[in-house]
Amino acid sequence: MAKRSGKRAKVIFVVGGVMSGVGKGVAASSIGKILQARGLTVTAIKIDPYINVDAGTMNPTEHGEVFVLGDGYETDQDMGNYERFMGLSLDRGNYMTTGSVYKKVIDRERNLEFGGRCVEVVPHIPLEVIGTIRRAAKKADADVAIVEIGGTIGEYQNILFLEAVRMMKIEHPEDVLTVIVSYLPNPSKIGEMKTKPTQYAVRTLNGAGVQPDIIIARADRPLDDKRKDKVATFCNVRREDVISAPDVESIYDVPLNFEKDRLSDTIIRKLGLRGRGRKLGEWERLVSRAKAATKPVRIAVVGKYFNSGEYVLSDVYISVLEAIKHAAFAVGRVPEISWLGSEEYEKDPKKVKELAAYDGVLIPGGFGSRGIEGKIAAIRFCRENGIPYFGLCYGMQLLVIEYARNVLGLRGANTAEIDPKSKHLVIDIMPEQKEKLRRKDYGGSMRLGSYPALVAAKTVAAAAYGAKEISERHRHRYEVNPDYVERLREGGLVFSATSPDGVLMEIAELPRADHPFFLGTQFHPEFQSSLGKPHPLFLAFVVAASKRGR
Repeated sequence: MAKRSGKRAKVIFVVGGVMSGVGKGVAASSIGKILQARGLTVTAIKIDPYINVDAGTMNPTEHGEVFVLGDGYETDQDMGNYERFMGLSLDRGNYMTTGSVYKKVIDRERNLEFGGRCVEVVPHIPLEVIGTIRRAAKKADADVAIVEIGGTIGEYQNILFLEAVRMMKIEHPEDVLTVIVSYLPNPSKIGEMKTKPTQYAVRTLNGAGVQPDIIIARADRPLDDKRKDKVATFCNVRREDVISAPDVESIYDVPLNFEKDRLSDTIIRKLGLRGRGRKLGEWERLVSRAKAATKPVRIAVVGKYFNSGEYVLSDVYISVLEAIKHAAFAVGRVPEISWLGSEEYEKDPKKVKELAAYDGVLIPGGFGSRGIEGKIAAIRFCRENGIPYFGLCYGMQLLVIEYARNVLGLRGANTAEIDPKSKHLVIDIMPEQKEKLRRKDYGGSMRLGSYPALVAAKTVAAAAYGAKEISERHRHRYEVNPDYVERLREGGLVFSATSPDGVLMEIAELPRADHPFFLGTQFHPEFQSSLGKPHPLFLAFVVAASKRGR
């Protein structure tokens, strides 16, 4: 890697214009990827404009998936994109919210760290933001730190972060680059792509004292020369600084599309960096492999965080979705994913038979009682009909409940989260969590982050991992009740991975002789899957589903 020993890291800020959801996270990740391909060391930072100290207390239908880092910090889903695209392992130093920044400044004030000075919103909040960026870059020994600012230009919530951009640019103009990702609508009744919204977004950014250096123009199709010229002229950038970013079949195409406009050359030139080569060959191979897949594998994801009015919110389970894709592409399959609401199986129990049309069924993590009996009905149908089933976190706990009820005959078996008075609490609160709940200590207090586990030999899990010890990321308060473990084992359920002390059950499964694939994990394997390295358990699940779908 090209090193810049003793020099400050360059900083690329990525902001959004016109509307949210246009792909700032993917754009930031793709910029990181193409700079890595030029031999540069990169780190990534996400700023969320929420008073929440972290993302853990946000409703998934409001904010999307909560992505858990290795050190247990609960963050925005874009952190997952950074890790998947760039092969990074980030920590809490790479994520901040308005709430966390204010909290740090207030804590410092209470500790008399400001030496009696009056502490003000400006400059102290932006200075704390700048300090966080500098510390993250230094820790990673990065040539470039990519900083995504959440929200959209013009919102009151992110103005202090734009102030940090302005202050950094004034102090070291040669080290700071601003990229705006802006949408160019193409109204069907007008028949012409419109640049005016992006012009207004850039003018609004100018009003905060920041001029973008590069404009990534998102649209449903590539920009023509006329539109590029208009954006350049009215947004005060050169034509080659307007990067066309049309809709693509896969987000993994984005780095390759950026390089069609030689974006890495533009960035390296503007920041005065030295790049070496252009090593995207392996990425191109992986993308080509995905495009070459033709035969489908049909996967049903049964959950409850899907619907928002008339829309389906797949972002709630974005890491699960991507992990399925990674595994499917690796075995030459096209993933056809259906989002099924578990509450429908409670309203109409016969509807669960629709699962027979799928090659595999997955139940992701979640909380609360809504739709739980529908999920249990889905699990039972998969177990009794030989349909590959994969349960994640809550999906494993419900697997255990279903098995206890319908195989062991423990009527009313349940989890303490739903029915704490159940006669058979096969899933119970973790001992260290009870005091936290009593104190109403909810934020950032679950079992979070990476923990080791030991895998039992001659199991489905062992065959998938090919290893005796693993490390996976967790996010839960409840676990399989140790008082029922032996009873469940005697009844035929296999706990194929446990914590090193043997107390916590990490993976539950049925032997392959009894079922093609029936497995649940207490952890979240989706957080450690990538295009080039599909997670072993997702791979095993998709292989089993593909055999069913022949």
